[in-house]
Amino acid sequence: MGTKNRTVRLGMAGVLTASLVAFAAPVGAQDQTWDEIVAEAQGQTVNWFMWGGSDRINTYVSDWVGDKAAELGVTLNRVAIEGTPDAVNIVLGEKQAGVDEGGSVDMIWINGENFKTGKQADLWFCGWTEALPNYQQFVDGESAAILNDFGEPVDQCESPWSHAQFAFTYNSDMVENPPQTMDELLAWIKENPGQFTYPAPPDFTGSVFVRHVLYNEAGGYDDLLGPFDQAKYDAVAPGLWDTLNDIESSLWREGQTYPATQTELQNLYSNGEIAMYMSYNPAGTGGFVDDGIFPESSRQFVFDEGTIGNNNFVAVPYNSPNKAGAQVIANILLSPEAQHQKALPSVWGEFPVIDVSKTGEWIEQFDSVPTHPSVLPVAVITANPAPELVAEWVTSVEAGWAENVLQQ
Repeated sequence: MGTKNRTVRLGMAGVLTASLVAFAAPVGAQDQTWDEIVAEAQGQTVNWFMWGGSDRINTYVSDWVGDKAAELGVTLNRVAIEGTPDAVNIVLGEKQAGVDEGGSVDMIWINGENFKTGKQADLWFCGWTEALPNYQQFVDGESAAILNDFGEPVDQCESPWSHAQFAFTYNSDMVENPPQTMDELLAWIKENPGQFTYPAPPDFTGSVFVRHVLYNEAGGYDDLLGPFDQAKYDAVAPGLWDTLNDIESSLWREGQTYPATQTELQNLYSNGEIAMYMSYNPAGTGGFVDDGIFPESSRQFVFDEGTIGNNNFVAVPYNSPNKAGAQVIANILLSPEAQHQKALPSVWGEFPVIDVSKTGEWIEQFDSVPTHPSVLPVAVITANPAPELVAEWVTSVEAGWAENVLQQ
């Protein structure tokens, strides 16, 4: 097939409990007690590099988390980036230039292939996460989803802070009977030309949509788990590209252009140009409706076969000059207060990454977090979760999409 004249649109990704400062954690990676780490953090400014595409997330981090950090003597400076690789490349460039101290990045919101890339290049400060008081008290430290990131052992090189679960949002004024399986969605796309699209990988939302199609082509994810297998990839990938190319002419603008980011997809849905939106943050739909961004007719669906979910983390570069401050902020993020605050639909709506059953007096507050009328109950969204594949699958699928879909 010849190369199509197609483009990707440009763009892009009160005081805490007393235990926070009084808990005498075991000696960590820096041979310091937790009290010593908190003391060292006084006056430090932590440059947290993170995807800046959500105003609600930005406000939660800058204002709520920032205020909690300030109460403990740490200044949080949120640095907005379009994609996680931007921050990883800064640290990698500094390492290659011999800047082993005084780096410009103190913390990164990260997971998946970006974490593994940095780990392979020895970019991360490690051996610290399990010494965080709130990790010890509230995190399920035996969970495979906590100890591994897209199949890569975490090895105390990053600390969890959120759980994400994929779901679709649709305009019920435009979609009478939402699909319940991937096969039904693919059929719906062809029956309703122009009303669906997805962001171009490597955007994380577009990438996960393509992986859902991959799972469907493979007859499920079971045979794809474990280390990357080139033979399995070669067997299933042609069918994946055929399916995506088959629906392409039925996409928004006949597939001649793809939104470059989830934010652009959000705008298309908000403007009524498409009938469906997708996100790793399903509860966020309620906030968009309340803010008048999404129509009140917005509703959600997930597949009967389940949708992909993952945990995301924060990592501290090896050359950060403010490691103590970064650890203090990572500990704040794992407090029941912080996890409950971001779970509120009016704030962010993100699912907790801590084990709520361990939070004592906070259990009732977590149980009473309201569900927006536009959002499916958490129990429905998470009833049949599908796992992420190892990072090599993600990078291979993203590269393959560019070659076999975008450029064909």
